[in-house]
Amino acid sequence: MIALTGCGGGGPVGDPGLVGNPPVAASGQRLAFAYFQQCVNPIFSSKLPNPNGGGTTNTCAAGGCHDNTTGTGGALRIIPNLNPVALTDTPDVIRASDMYKNFLSAQGEVVIGAPAQSLLLNKPLLQNVLHGGGLIFPNDQDPHVKLIQYWISHPAPQGQDEFSTATYGMFTPADPNIGVCNTN
Repeated sequence: MIALTGCGGGGPVGDPGLVGNPPVAASGQRLAFAYFQQCVNPIFSSKLPNPNGGGTTNTCAAGGCHDNTTGTGGALRIIPNLNPVALTDTPDVIRASDMYKNFLSAQGEVVIGAPAQSLLLNKPLLQNVLHGGGLIFPNDQDPHVKLIQYWISHPAPQGQDEFSTATYGMFTPADPNIGVCNTN
């Protein structure tokens, strides 16, 4: 009998080897920090229902999963329940924040511009890769999946950094403080 432990840690069946994503310089583009902070990061601390039923809920940032200090779930490390940082702070201040650590960790599981090739989506959807935490999102039409897909598919314009105000068009109206997260 084979026993699998939750979120990939300690069981006889481990996650497959890590996929090497191209460095940021290879694509010349970066993902949008403002969209991550407002639209993607909250997913990690959200109580997500078990798609297979049973009424259980958990979070990606839970202690046995991707929590930064006690998680056993691979390279993705999340500091849970963070308050947003002020987008008016300098890039150096933002880059020193815990929110930015979450941003970098999530971006490390992404192939910029290619959601279908990104572990951040493929693992919780169980698409051709093992995820010790099992199926998290029921399908690619899940609202959380749509947010992550949009983030990955809409990097900052070529030559601009992750803080570029050009990425504010990812919100309606185009303001990350009051706008709604676009998914189309």
